[in-house]
Amino acid sequence: MTIPTNDLLFLLHDVARLLRIEADKRARHNGMTRAQWVMLIWLDRRPGLSQKELSELLEVEPITVARLVDRLEARGMVERRADPTDRRIWRLHLRPAARPVLEEIAQHRAKMNTLVCQGLDAAAVAQMTDGLARMKATLCAEVRPRPREVAKEVA
Repeated sequence: MTIPTNDLLFLLHDVARLLRIEADKRARHNGMTRAQWVMLIWLDRRPGLSQKELSELLEVEPITVARLVDRLEARGMVERRADPTDRRIWRLHLRPAARPVLEEIAQHRAKMNTLVCQGLDAAAVAQMTDGLARMKATLCAEVRPRPREVAKEVA
């Protein structure tokens, strides 16, 4: 059975997979992993995330985040700080050594964006971005349990 080249779900999957491969290659070239890059980006956007919050954002187990943080901490890019209200929680913050790496990541992201949008005009890119954002919102609404469904599960 051949899969048609205009199958939206397969195309979305393949584009995402190819982007992950490209990001992995670029990160490895700099002695890092894509997961480390993503962690740095999240911590830049939301300083002070807990390891648990970060694991939820990355959709990985907390132990995975702990190991990634260990590696970034060893490189002087991230530090753990005790939560002021709960000493069981570690808050994650970027250190100055992360700044040049984030700038390099931004350059790689810009190049990947240019590559993936090659041959598309700005209007097409804007329309696809809007469409993908709508798809994401719809899926997120479906994935989150509705209050009534939660109440039924608890009962």
